[in-house]
Amino acid sequence: MAPFGKILVVFGLVIIGVGVLLMFIDKIPFVGKLPGDVNIKRGNFQFYVPIMTSIIISVVLSLIMWLISYLNKK
Repeated sequence: MAPFGKILVVFGLVIIGVGVLLMFIDKIPFVGKLPGDVNIKRGNFQFYVPIMTSIIISVVLSLIMWLISYLNKK
């Protein structure tokens, strides 16, 4: 049961981290306003696709996962 407890603690920390990030996401200046993000407004219709923001988030998360994997091998 000990490994299951560790998994629950990690998931709890991840949920707390995501919650804190969502609280302060409006204060991060570049999120959603990068040059590659598509934002079309016409009348009462709005279409938004955060392409560049998604790419940057993907690269950062990939680096974090790689670092965690690298440190676990040692």
